[in-house]
Amino acid sequence: MKKLAIIGAGSMAEALISGILENKLIDQKNIWVTNNANEKRLENLRNRYGINSTYHLNELFEGTDVVILAMKPKDAATAIQYIQGHLTEQMLIVSVLAGVSMNTIETIAGLPLPIVRAMPNTSAAVGKSATAVAINGRVSPQQMETTQKLFDSVGLAAIVEEEQLDAVTGLSGSGPAYIYYLIEAMEKSAVEVGLEKEMASELIVQTLLGAAEMVKNSSKTSSQLRREVTSPGGTTEAGIRILEEHGVQEAIISCIRAATDQSKKMGAALSAMLETVDQSS
Repeated sequence: MKKLAIIGAGSMAEALISGILENKLIDQKNIWVTNNANEKRLENLRNRYGINSTYHLNELFEGTDVVILAMKPKDAATAIQYIQGHLTEQMLIVSVLAGVSMNTIETIAGLPLPIVRAMPNTSAAVGKSATAVAINGRVSPQQMETTQKLFDSVGLAAIVEEEQLDAVTGLSGSGPAYIYYLIEAMEKSAVEVGLEKEMASELIVQTLLGAAEMVKNSSKTSSQLRREVTSPGGTTEAGIRILEEHGVQEAIISCIRAATDQSKKMGAALSAMLETVDQSS
């Protein structure tokens, strides 16, 4: 990868920039970023990471071999149409847009492009993303190697079929937010039972890290591990009983289904919008 251009400067773009630089995948001077109109945000990224930004497309795309699409999915059609005159069939297009298919991107661009569609999460900023990756038939072996290095540099990368990406979006793409939500609840409860907030936060984080390592390294299932620490008549059993009474497990299942469905709806909406644009032109 010689030069990386990122279209969009939100939290996902920043997470990828942070992870890429932390793992020294590409020099900071070869990372360029742009957005719609928020110059203050670009200035913040320049100052924090030492990267480049510009609103001049010739400057952005000159010598670029990898383009990351990281704008909001609802802005994808407008953004891709805006840059399409600067895209070439030799550029690797990496999309982290939830719900936007590779076929939709190619149709908007009006070019047969090598496209990677990926669903990382914001844990990429600390090199711990769980990223699912799908590719189209135009991605070369060298571009596939670049893709693997890119997402390995920010965590774990797994190759999947594109139709699985909506489910990945609902599970691991949005997953960090579910964990943060759980941490919020644990922090509130810790204060209520008399613990200092700072100490409680440390205990909660270490508890989550330890549990994750146990699941990762043990041959036992999460269900088995849970049962082993749930002694009859003990404190854990009392807590689990409340979770079951409130249907927490069912709520989490419904949560992931809803996020998956939303990813599908977003993709369908963009496709419908594209068809409308085509018919009116």
